[in-house]
Amino acid sequence: MANHAGGAPVSARRWAARVFWGLLALGAFAGFLALGQWQVERRAWKLDLIQRVEERVHADPLTAPRPMDWDGVNEDRDEYRPVRLHGTYLHDRDTLVQATTRLGGGYWVMTPLRRDDGTLVLINRGYVPDRDADYARPQGPVTVTGLLRVDQPGGGFLRDNDPAADRWYSRDLAAIAEARDLAPVAPYFVDVTGDPDAAPEAGPVPGLTVIEFHNNHLVYAITWYILALMVAAGALYTARQEFRPGDQGDDDHDHSGSH
Repeated sequence: MANHAGGAPVSARRWAARVFWGLLALGAFAGFLALGQWQVERRAWKLDLIQRVEERVHADPLTAPRPMDWDGVNEDRDEYRPVRLHGTYLHDRDTLVQATTRLGGGYWVMTPLRRDDGTLVLINRGYVPDRDADYARPQGPVTVTGLLRVDQPGGGFLRDNDPAADRWYSRDLAAIAEARDLAPVAPYFVDVTGDPDAAPEAGPVPGLTVIEFHNNHLVYAITWYILALMVAAGALYTARQEFRPGDQGDDDHDHSGSH
């Protein structure tokens, strides 16, 4: 019985290990299943969003939200909604935001539009290829039709907006308003729609908004489910090895060796 000196029998330790690894496998299996289900639910939400946006962009333009409606503007309900508004451009407050379009790299021309109630809405008038472009600047009252877009704070991928250097990588409405001394500014901007081929030669070129939603949730769900199956298969294989007929555990092996 010397093999049992100094603590619990070896078989007890083996059972403890079996319980530990069994619980670990069960937790991993349940976790991967939960992640897969979450991705399935996210996919359903994304498909519903895509359908709603597809229906929304083809609707007739509505009057762009006024100040009393600003607090209710949100991405799920209003992003890419066609809107129309009237006002006068403040061309001396233009902001050029770096852009990548099907025409190549360049800038979005963000111009404040002053409405009849004195409020301001930033308008993405379209694309220009470089900062020195002599693009068109309409004077006097104008009517703008476009797609409502929500704020894009912070900057672009790995690049922060730098107002002091007038370097902009996203349409961060609060930062642009502060840099250009604009108030009160709507919590949304408008991408002008129109025929890119009919734009002035120097720009801005409208109608380049890309309506696209990344939807990789099915791939992610399948990945999580496969991992869950792999854990289950591995646990089943290990259990069959551990509990195969004739295996009496380490304790029996130790007894047979002591005879």
